[in-house]
Amino acid sequence: MVRKYTLAVLFFCSLAAYAQTNAVERLSVDATDAPRNILHATLTVPVSPGALTLVYPKWIPGNHRPTGPIQNFTGLHFKAAGKELEWQRDLEDMYAFHLQVPAGTTELEASYDTITYNGKSSLASSKVLDLLWNQVVLYPKGAGTDAVKVAASLRLPVGWKFGTALMPTRQNGGSVEFQTVSLTTLVDSPLIAGPIYRQVQITPAGEPITHVVDMVGESEEAIQITDKDIASLKQLVSETGKLFGARHYTKYHFLLILGDQTAHHGLEHHESSDNGAAEDMFSNPHSHDLEADLLPHEFVHSWNGKYRRPAGLVTPNYQEPMHGDLLWVYEGLTDYLGNILAARTGLRSPDEFRENLAYTAAMLDHRAGRTWRPLQDTATSVQSLFAAPVEWTNWRRTADYYPEGYLIWLEVDSLIRQQSNNQKSLNDFCRAFHGGESGPPKVVPYNFDEVAATLNKVVPNDWARLLRERLDSKSPQAPLGGITNGGWKLVYTTEKNMTMESREKASESIDLSFSLGLLATKEGEVRDVIPGTPAYAAGLAPGMKIIAVNGRKWSKDIVRNALQSSLTHQQPIALLAENGEYYSTYAVDYHAGERYPHLVRAEGQPDLLDEIIKPLAAAQ
Repeated sequence: MVRKYTLAVLFFCSLAAYAQTNAVERLSVDATDAPRNILHATLTVPVSPGALTLVYPKWIPGNHRPTGPIQNFTGLHFKAAGKELEWQRDLEDMYAFHLQVPAGTTELEASYDTITYNGKSSLASSKVLDLLWNQVVLYPKGAGTDAVKVAASLRLPVGWKFGTALMPTRQNGGSVEFQTVSLTTLVDSPLIAGPIYRQVQITPAGEPITHVVDMVGESEEAIQITDKDIASLKQLVSETGKLFGARHYTKYHFLLILGDQTAHHGLEHHESSDNGAAEDMFSNPHSHDLEADLLPHEFVHSWNGKYRRPAGLVTPNYQEPMHGDLLWVYEGLTDYLGNILAARTGLRSPDEFRENLAYTAAMLDHRAGRTWRPLQDTATSVQSLFAAPVEWTNWRRTADYYPEGYLIWLEVDSLIRQQSNNQKSLNDFCRAFHGGESGPPKVVPYNFDEVAATLNKVVPNDWARLLRERLDSKSPQAPLGGITNGGWKLVYTTEKNMTMESREKASESIDLSFSLGLLATKEGEVRDVIPGTPAYAAGLAPGMKIIAVNGRKWSKDIVRNALQSSLTHQQPIALLAENGEYYSTYAVDYHAGERYPHLVRAEGQPDLLDEIIKPLAAAQ
């Protein structure tokens, strides 16, 4: 007990000395081995003699959960005055490293590697690098990340160029030094790099703040963005100016990796967004449709998520746990606005917008897990859901606060428009809640009551009750009020849904959720089965592999032919499936043919959906 007390005193004395010196960590990252998925780093940390604990970032902003890849943090060595120091990992916190700083020591050097491949996806390839600074840095335990200052430098492979919101101060070939910033700003400023690079200016006329798209690709063809998409992205900048009425950044970089060798993703930051998309995003209509809301979504986060942030996600450093209970605002509202902006800017056509909405609504209306798990719990349990496998997603539920949040905010928008005779809309809420004064990045926290109160200022209503009903509901039906209030109905026909067709082309899978009730790969591997559907009743389950359909070898065409034949045949569809070492035939009693969701107009009702996706700004 005495020893623990002494170590604690020494630790806090060391931390206090660190804070008082206004000293700067010096981080040097050697990315010349990025093509083989390993980064080398050296970090010089100002220290005082005594016990010291350094930590590796754990809870990563934008991920809302402890995703710091500590398992990929390797080759760790500490030195003081050229001599190796021993270290010990904490017995409970795998992200913390304890060591003793010798007398007379003012600087500690740490060297280590970071592996950028996690077994499923990669942050680097022979042609691209997505550098996340949180993966290559340590800092003193207990320190606030705003107080930790870092001078970062980077060495890239020969001929590689980069894009980032960080300000370079010196560059010599592939070596670059950046302006000293807080650790918060560093982690909030990712960098992309590669030999195939292009920067496109998308600042609209009259806009004082610079907006650019930095692209790196796996091929020259990948970065050939069309003039139409450039115009749409300029329109996106104009639309957000009208929507929010203020900008909380000094410049903005859309960082975009176009390739299929690295992860497809999007992650928000104050002055940039880090995006990975299909290599053929700009040339393939199906890929374009699927990715159309990616850049709008992450851009909206600069206002909704970075500037206005749920209080439970505002933490002093990257070791404190985050609380995700308001992610239906952080992500759900952003999902809504991202899809709306994709339509307002022409990144999606009105038909593509409605087909995407129809698929979202139908998918959630067939989500069996909603009968036991309310939407609120999908946000509260975010840190466990993202790690879950794809199998049994429908019954388990996943991050449904994204798409179902979309539906909830669509309903809110439609109600505001109805109750105000189209004099008010969710646009007014966005300006009131996310606007304010323009300026450099900052964080303004909020809670549930403030969300409801701001809605009440737009249009008086019992918004708190309505939101809680939607969030806590265990109804088997999804909240489709925004669609019906908007003058449309969700129906099912044999005609393919455009969004589903694009998803099938991209993944080479087949989604039979709204007919048999299953999803499968082109090889017949069953990824999910929806409880309560014919496939579930027949005994099929995720993990099985369908070998044959009505005696013929499985293929997407064969199963579709069987669905069509089910309209006129009374016998069940026979699916021969492999389950481990055993084979069984499952009789699926289904006779309704192919079914795909669409939206159709409701007679005699105003078309609010069309009003919602009308641009606010003049065309660029």
